[in-house]
Amino acid sequence: QVQLTESGGGLVQAGGSLRLSCAASVRPFSDYSMGWFRRATGKEREFVAVISWTGRTIYYTDSVQGRFTISRDNAKNMLYLQMNSLKPEDTAVYYCAARRALTPPSVQDGDYRYWGQGTQVTVSS
Repeated sequence: QVQLTESGGGLVQAGGSLRLSCAASVRPFSDYSMGWFRRATGKEREFVAVISWTGRTIYYTDSVQGRFTISRDNAKNMLYLQMNSLKPEDTAVYYCAARRALTPPSVQDGDYRYWGQGTQVTVSS
């Protein structure tokens, strides 16, 4: 059974930082592209950052470029999202997603088969 479990969300003031983690039970983890997506209240789910199985190909949505960093540790089956200079508009539920693919990572949420339950990030102004 595949499980993705996010942690690290919370309440932070604008300008602050949070680090999200995702523990993955997919095997082998190195065969999977991974991504972070988010859904704000009343909005569609959107892509935030994705990373290839090697970690060498990474894409960010424009609004987080330069502020967020996605990374992975294949030895530990872990995915991370370091979020700096947080803004109120970053407030959302953040989801970890996995796609078994040895190709450049997709930014389309429909391409990801496995999802975590989400972790709430709230940025106050």
